[in-house]
Amino acid sequence: MVRETRLTPDRLIYPLFVVPGAGVRKEIGSLPGCFHLSVDEAAREAREVESLGIAGVILFGLPEAKDPKGTQGYAEDGVVPQAVRAIRAECKELLVVTDVCLCEYTSHGHCGLIAGDEVQNDPTLELLARMAVVHAQAGAQVVAPSDMMDGRVGAIRRGLDQAGFPSLPILSYAAKYASAFYGPFREAADSAPQFGDRRGYQMDPPNVREAMREVRLDVEEGADMIMVKPALPYLDVIRAVRESFDLPVAAYNVSGEYAMVKAAAQRGWVDEQRIVKETLTSIARAGADVILTYHAKDFVRWGG
Repeated sequence: MVRETRLTPDRLIYPLFVVPGAGVRKEIGSLPGCFHLSVDEAAREAREVESLGIAGVILFGLPEAKDPKGTQGYAEDGVVPQAVRAIRAECKELLVVTDVCLCEYTSHGHCGLIAGDEVQNDPTLELLARMAVVHAQAGAQVVAPSDMMDGRVGAIRRGLDQAGFPSLPILSYAAKYASAFYGPFREAADSAPQFGDRRGYQMDPPNVREAMREVRLDVEEGADMIMVKPALPYLDVIRAVRESFDLPVAAYNVSGEYAMVKAAAQRGWVDEQRIVKETLTSIARAGADVILTYHAKDFVRWGG
């Protein structure tokens, strides 16, 4: 009766990794219980997610081929647009969110265009806007830019408005840190940088005031929701964002956080159900309105 923080399934978003082909359902080694899914299998998975009362899914795509410009990321027949159409046809209540970033589609693994050894911020913006429009045309209900290029929210907002989607929300990865917790995701999305790292455009982990500047800029450019990523090492950042901004706040309980729990549970070192419930509750208690998590299905099945 007096519990202060309550977390319900309609505040969760479940990530899906979509791959080419048909009938593909292959478990991801570093993310037990998560799978590479072809479009048909992604639609089937989405039906299950919807039946559990989970709010939505976020889609990440693995293309058939990669190139320096990540052209499959903004192809109308790419795996993500295909999956969006298939899921929207099957699920009437499930929110379909798409990740907008080039890293899954570029041969070099970086989130933007490359000249020499440098990521080119401004030339990348046009491609991100094009990707967001392609996703919107396929039926995406929210686009979520995760690239951390400066000015990308404004570029995407202008692109969506000009394409006839002025009301489509943008969930911005506003405070995305250059974290060591992304390892399993980079295996799942085949998106590890082929040279260097992403510290030039993702945030330095010790910085909080910088996060507030990044969030403020995205809000000024037209973000409708803002995200902090990762979640657990940055609960203080979630709280600071929550206290300073009125927009809905999301947090991404990322792959490394998930994988550590799974590995310890498989060895019998922790009580998985209690750990997961405590983890997700702590993220909500810090101030997150929405949580993206690979634990979503288990959390609901265990009774939340």
